[in-house]
Amino acid sequence: MKLIATLALTLAASAAFAHGNVSCPAVPKEEKKPQMELQKKLEGEGWKVRKVQNYNGCYEVYGFDGSGKKAEAFFDPKTFERVYPEGEQPAAPAK
Repeated sequence: MKLIATLALTLAASAAFAHGNVSCPAVPKEEKKPQMELQKKLEGEGWKVRKVQNYNGCYEVYGFDGSGKKAEAFFDPKTFERVYPEGEQPAAPAK
């Protein structure tokens, strides 16, 4: 039983750290753009969006990016600018 409890705590802790340190500045509700608008924008860029949710003031998007790679990305809800977790850098543009 202890093993199951330890495993459950380990999985919960690793899930909590999967996002890294990411947050967006506080935005008044009336200034936030709708999540559906972000989804349509990304789909227009070739993304296949599976889920959009709120996370630390950001919109968190799960799916596949324009190049077909699995993605978990964060966006500012006011500007839709991509926000990167602490220590993560944007991918270099393809040549």
